[in-house]
Amino acid sequence: MPLPPGQVVGLAADVLLARLRPAPLPGPRASGRAAGAVLLVAGCAINLRSLTERRERESGAFELEHPRRLVVTGPYAVSRNPMYAGWWLMHLGIGLLQGSVWSLFTTPAAALAEHRGVLAEERELSDLFGADFAAYAERVPRYFSLRRLPRKTRP
Repeated sequence: MPLPPGQVVGLAADVLLARLRPAPLPGPRASGRAAGAVLLVAGCAINLRSLTERRERESGAFELEHPRRLVVTGPYAVSRNPMYAGWWLMHLGIGLLQGSVWSLFTTPAAALAEHRGVLAEERELSDLFGADFAAYAERVPRYFSLRRLPRKTRP
């Protein structure tokens, strides 16, 4: 599974900052570890499921960086870039497991650093898949959505 460069730098910065200038998370250590473990497992599960979905939908030799088919099922029905979101969860989870407040800063910084690459990847997908990608991009958020479902109105 490919590790995005932003995550490599972000995780390294997190570990280095935690060693040079420790900044423990407030609250009980057990709570941080539990939350970190949940986020790490969730991120791993999202990435493994995303990778499996891509492999199942490809024909011939599988190359993650060179898609032959636009995958819009599984995790890709919820996010156009579920593996990036999975890496962010893992990054934050690792930081919480080590009890460092630095991960609260390095995770979003790494995500922002990766955003330009994501835009370039999406331009390539648009070139490859044209109108199909445009329709997909209209209905599925780039990373995830915090939109609430419409409320039922009372008569």
